[in-house]
Amino acid sequence: MQSQTIVITKSDFDNLERLLNSRRGVGQHDAHHIEALEQELEKAIIVDKAEVPRNVVTMNSRVRVRDLKTRAEFVWAIVFPQAASAERNRVSVLAPIGTALLGYRAGDTIEWQVPSGRRRLRILEVEYQPEAARAAA
Repeated sequence: MQSQTIVITKSDFDNLERLLNSRRGVGQHDAHHIEALEQELEKAIIVDKAEVPRNVVTMNSRVRVRDLKTRAEFVWAIVFPQAASAERNRVSVLAPIGTALLGYRAGDTIEWQVPSGRRRLRILEVEYQPEAARAAA
């Protein structure tokens, strides 16, 4: 994954910390994913919900991305593990793509290692961000 600074809301940060604490020591299945998310959170700038830019991927955001190799486009929502659903395009924040997208902005390119090599995606648009939706209501 990248090493640039990401933006996380205080409430997302607190909820993610609780998630990580609840998963530590439970088993080795998620150990690598937990470590990856911890590393991302360590470089995060924490902001109030009202201060997060509309183009930042937050928890429960719906984001449209393009695979830079295949040019295919996808729309995913970044959710907590219990809400993940492949059929509904809901990706867990503990999945490599979920961790990779969290905190980045529309226009950013993310990359991470997959078994077949490095994968690169461009964030085209944050179609829905809960914080922006609340501010508009």
